[in-house]
Amino acid sequence: MVFKRNQYDPASEKPFRISRSKIDLYVQCPRCFYLDRRCGISRPSMPAFTLNNAVDALLKREFDIHRAAGTPHPLMKAYGIDAVPLAHERMDEWRDSLRRGVQYVDPTTNFTVTGGVDDIWVNPAGELIVVDYKATSSPHEVTLDGVWKEAYKRQMEVYQWLLRQNGHTVSSTGYFVYCNGNADREAFDARLEFDVRILPYTGDDGWIPGVLKAMKVCLDAEEPPLAADECEHCAYREAAARILG
Repeated sequence: MVFKRNQYDPASEKPFRISRSKIDLYVQCPRCFYLDRRCGISRPSMPAFTLNNAVDALLKREFDIHRAAGTPHPLMKAYGIDAVPLAHERMDEWRDSLRRGVQYVDPTTNFTVTGGVDDIWVNPAGELIVVDYKATSSPHEVTLDGVWKEAYKRQMEVYQWLLRQNGHTVSSTGYFVYCNGNADREAFDARLEFDVRILPYTGDDGWIPGVLKAMKVCLDAEEPPLAADECEHCAYREAAARILG
């Protein structure tokens, strides 16, 4: 087999890059993860969430004003959060998930684990606080309940773990800045208004080392593992294979 860029080669001694999203892919379905990282066969791509990206960009600019001034954002005051946006020389690097992000070479697996944060705040005790921006449009009050939102929680825990591995003191409590598009207005008028809430979440990153080891075992194997029971992608592939022979 010819190993392409970003494909895992068991014989290579070079650290292999594993993004936060690939960790979540393994948790969702080990077989999809194996096909992606070992065989170079990815799941079908999804359309880019460009509206969400616009909300992220605007929130970052807004919080950056307070980062430069060393002041808390009004939302932080409204929710009684005693912190300010972190002013750090590596913030731009940590937020760049495509090129850098927060990185750590795990000595047990030889994985370079990476993840790009949306924001980091800091409290008076010097603890870093991981912050993630989310955007949706729902008639219901936004919460962190629901099976698919478990991925959001894992996302935050990976960021917390990465910062800890880089020697930083990190608060177990992170925050989701959740923007909910308001569809109740009488007319669009070329404007979309959002209700913005801050949802706290207390993370536990204790699961990550074990999952990284399991991912290493998975990638070193010569055969793909079983599919996850509820993986729609694997179910589709198997059903199509039966029809197509």
